[in-house]
Amino acid sequence: MDRLWAPWRMAYIMSTVKDQDEGCVFCRMLAENDDARNLILCRGAHAFVVMNLFPYNAGHLMVVTLRHTGEFSSLSPAEHLELANLMALSQDALRESLAPHGYNLGMNLGRVSGAGILDHLHYHVVPRWNGDSNFMSVLADTKVISESLHDTYGRLKAAFDALAERLRSA
Repeated sequence: MDRLWAPWRMAYIMSTVKDQDEGCVFCRMLAENDDARNLILCRGAHAFVVMNLFPYNAGHLMVVTLRHTGEFSSLSPAEHLELANLMALSQDALRESLAPHGYNLGMNLGRVSGAGILDHLHYHVVPRWNGDSNFMSVLADTKVISESLHDTYGRLKAAFDALAERLRSA
């Protein structure tokens, strides 16, 4: 069996295990008020955008409710609207910074649907490129992410800030 060594991922794996023991990872991120450390790109009145620590592709984002709830039907119209607006903003920022060919947008509700964080609603915004499923994922069940999280964060943060400034000026 071939191995692809990525020792830097162990810090993320261990921090996630620790986070599960200490409550909700999203609530902790919000309380810390250290957006760069937590890879938070944008905060709104009802939701925020954060990079996924375990991305399917470079630039994999999550749009997360500020309110801790796992019940989609409990969201207010204002929460639904801001989630939709932040997903659109996320696509714009990804388009400007990473130029993907397409996107997967979605929410997993319940463990059987693939939800890793059950009690705090979040949408996934996954940029896609032609050919991004290469032989590594098909033959070796391994995904290759071509850029570090912090490098991608810098590119996306600049795009989010520029887009937010344009919206304020409009």
